[in-house]
This record gives sequence, structure tokens and C-alpha cells, in this order.
Amino acid sequence: MRFIPLLLLVSFPLFAEEPKGRRDVPYAEPVHERRTLDVYAPAEGKGHPVVFWIHGGGWQAGDKKEVQLKPKAFTDKGFVFVATNYRFFPTVTIGEMAGDIAKSIRWVHDHAKEFGGDPDTIFVMGHSAGAQLAALICTDDRYLKAEKLPLTIIKGCVPVDGDTYDVPMQIATVEERRATSYKKKFGDEKQQKELSPVTHVAKGKNIPPFLILHVADHPETKAQSQRLAKALMDVGTPASAYPAEGKNHGTINSELGMADDKPTKALFEFADKLLKPR
Repeated sequence: MRFIPLLLLVSFPLFAEEPKGRRDVPYAEPVHERRTLDVYAPAEGKGHPVVFWIHGGGWQAGDKKEVQLKPKAFTDKGFVFVATNYRFFPTVTIGEMAGDIAKSIRWVHDHAKEFGGDPDTIFVMGHSAGAQLAALICTDDRYLKAEKLPLTIIKGCVPVDGDTYDVPMQIATVEERRATSYKKKFGDEKQQKELSPVTHVAKGKNIPPFLILHVADHPETKAQSQRLAKALMDVGTPASAYPAEGKNHGTINSELGMADDKPTKALFEFADKLLKPR
């Protein structure tokens, strides 16, 4: 059956409550339940910046519906919020997952105006495994180029508590059992390097500014976040690693969007600063 995304989009019901939106929209052919996205949009207006969210789950679990407070928090601030699914290991490789993410961003770019979004002002964010995928998409421009998109449409990247921005470094750090698990998912040393965002950091690529949120006292995500931030700053890309005090790997994600949450405040300050020229 021919894939007609616009007709599929308008046929889906609105969410019962604001923010308005569409859910389970296919973004690629062949249609697959893991290649769908949800859109949440402000009730009115156009030209809204878009937040593109990638869930975590160890590259083998998780779902786009697990967004907690984020849709309302972002739409209340005038953002369109998109949450995407992607296929899992071992059905696909992590590189193929990144390809799914790029296709999802392609759909968002093509359809942003239909739900009041600006197709050229996208913020890519993600938690845990989603943080690695977000950082990879925003540093290795080959994924978006494969979808005929420039990296310049990405205005900012916010990875949240990832531990694999430098995969070989992580494998060398952890105990043998976990190292074996990472090797199974990331492949040999060449593949590990290819799937590490730090590998692709370089001048002249239009890599967007980064705000890297991490649990303040977690040795692995702290070290990985600082490693990525330094690599970006060394080539002149604005970047900072933000230590979230009093958080764990779960709450740094689940509490993102709360009015009194400090990482949330840092995130909105980051976005506001990048949007000021608008």
C-alpha cells in the first residue's frame, strides 16, 4: 500500500487534552510500529521552534510515550514537541537506529509547518541511549545528509545523562560483564569509534551548540559528558556539561519539565539564548 504521510497525519484523532497533537504517525517506509512519532503542538501560532525527543532504554527498550511532563512543559513555552520511536537491537544496529532518527527528523522537517513548527529550528534531545543517538546525529552529519538535510537545521543539542559519547573510553572504564554488553551492541573497535559522537567533532561542520546534562555524582556519565563538552569546545563549538545535583539516572529524565527543576531551567535558558536572534 502506498505510504501517504499527510493523509495519515490528518486522519489521526487529536489528543484528548492540550497540547494538541497527533500520535503514532509513520515517518518512513516500510511502515513499522517502531518507526512512528508523536507530535504535541501549541494550540495556536506558527513558526514555533521544534524539540525532537529521543527516548532511552539501552538501545533495546523504551517508548516515545514515556515523556512524562515534557510535552506540556515545552508547548507551554511555545515549542512544538515531537517524540520518536526507533527500531531496537538486535533487530538493527545502532547505526541503523541513527538512520531511523534521521528519517524521523526528515519527516518533522517536511511537515513542521502543518503543526505550527519552524522546519529549520529544531532542537535534538534525548536521554540515556537516546542521548548517545542525539549527540551522534548532531556531530556525524552523514545521517542527515543521507536524508538530504543540512546540519544547520539543528539549532541546539541536549543529551541527557548518556554514557557512550566515547564508546571505547566507556568500555575501558566498566567491569567485564558490562564491557561485553557494550561490545555486543557497538561492535568491533572500528565500529565503536564510528558510533562515538566525539569521533566526529570537527571545525567547519555546523555542529550546533550543546548543553550536556548529567547526574552530578555519577562517575561515568559525568566523565563522558565532560569528555564530549571538551571535544566540542576545543573546535570552537559552544558546549557545557551541566551537573544535575540530587538526581539519579531516572529522575534527571522524569523530572525534566518541572517548574522548579534546575536542569529544566538550564535547558530553557540554553534554548532561549539560541533563539534570541529570532
